[in-house]
Amino acid sequence: MDARISENTLAEADGLPAEHRRWAALTIFTALAMSSLDTAIANVALPAIASDLHVSPAEVVWVVNIYQIAMVTTLLPLAALGDIVGLKRLYLVGLVLFTAGSLACAFAPSLPALLVARAAQGLGASSLMSINTALVRFIYPRRLLGQGFGWNALVVAISFSVGPTVAAGVLSVAHWPWLFGINVPFGIAAVFIAMKTLPETPKGAHAFDIIGAVMASACLGLFIYGLGSVGHGANVFIVIAVLIGALLIGTALVRRQADHPAPMLPVDLFRRPMFALSALTAFFSFATQQFGLVSLPFLFEHTLGLSAVATGLLITPWSVVVGIMAPIAGRLSNRFPVGILGGIGLAILAVGMALLALLPANPSEADIIWRMMVCGCGFGFYQTPNMRALMGSAPPERAGGASGIVATARLTGQTSGATLTALCFAWAGASGPTYALALGAVFAGVGAAVSFTRLAAEPGRG
Repeated sequence: MDARISENTLAEADGLPAEHRRWAALTIFTALAMSSLDTAIANVALPAIASDLHVSPAEVVWVVNIYQIAMVTTLLPLAALGDIVGLKRLYLVGLVLFTAGSLACAFAPSLPALLVARAAQGLGASSLMSINTALVRFIYPRRLLGQGFGWNALVVAISFSVGPTVAAGVLSVAHWPWLFGINVPFGIAAVFIAMKTLPETPKGAHAFDIIGAVMASACLGLFIYGLGSVGHGANVFIVIAVLIGALLIGTALVRRQADHPAPMLPVDLFRRPMFALSALTAFFSFATQQFGLVSLPFLFEHTLGLSAVATGLLITPWSVVVGIMAPIAGRLSNRFPVGILGGIGLAILAVGMALLALLPANPSEADIIWRMMVCGCGFGFYQTPNMRALMGSAPPERAGGASGIVATARLTGQTSGATLTALCFAWAGASGPTYALALGAVFAGVGAAVSFTRLAAEPGRG
């Protein structure tokens, strides 16, 4: 199970040998499942945490917020650091930090202590998520890369699908600290397996730009905060000031690192048409997904009068079908151009969102479920080929930076979708969810059009 492979050997081998590959994949997929599950289970545990620690609902929400902030502000710097110190080393640090943070959460005696532990968890999760897709590229050979990204998408889909169910099951037999403590044995096992199986990757000769890292964190943090504030009715002048601040810092960062071989904000990679178009389609796809996931609970519960349990069950088919389609699309991406596969997938997603917006006044469960399955089919069919195109269009030594862009595109897309959904609610009242779903269909349609343009950027295989 020992996979201590040199950088040159790894490049020549085009991925890991089959036996090593299975163990390395198990390691990163375990870590991915833990970090994905942790987002979902923390939301479910908030009422129990508030009651146990004697804090208000407004205060306990910071248990979720601090985790997200720690991730948002460190994604790009950590992705760049991975290119310098090596992906394996950063991943191990992230695993240790996430596991230690989980243990600290389980024993936190107060809300401040829990928030510190959650921040450590978020930083560890950021280390894992920022370079996850880069490691997939080095673990799987090129001929199986689509399959690797397909399994990656399947793990995320399953984790988000079962997260609330797992949390509810644990809380039915144990106290909330066990939701975090359950990560510890899996994290320890993943660390030991990772030490022996994860591949050594090329390392950059340049130094880490600490000032640039601070600027990148501030730029992305202000941008996400500004977008989120729009949907929460913040003062328009404050929102504009925050977004202008993000733009100015981002511009200064680009100028500062204009001659840098691996800039923190990898603008140079966007000069590659396939990379730029794939990142853009990722933004539109994740924004569309968020239009649906934010608006549908309100449509089901407030408009249709369904229970929270029924809402959860009706949304589940989306994630389940994503998990089914992702490996299939991954195999197809080994044979067909990504522009076609991604375009078809996003077109199907657009149709599914439009069908949800056109739901009849009193739909049956079947009316809702098959529409959700159409959306899941489209998103799952698109996601894996696009991830392969995004990572495959960046040079190996910049895999960390490219992986950071994958995570950033997902985050900014989701934030934009949530913000625009909130605006639809504010402008359209009770019809807000329907308008948000219709706008999501438009976003998916634009993403499909952008995807098809990739045929000109790379007319061959995706």
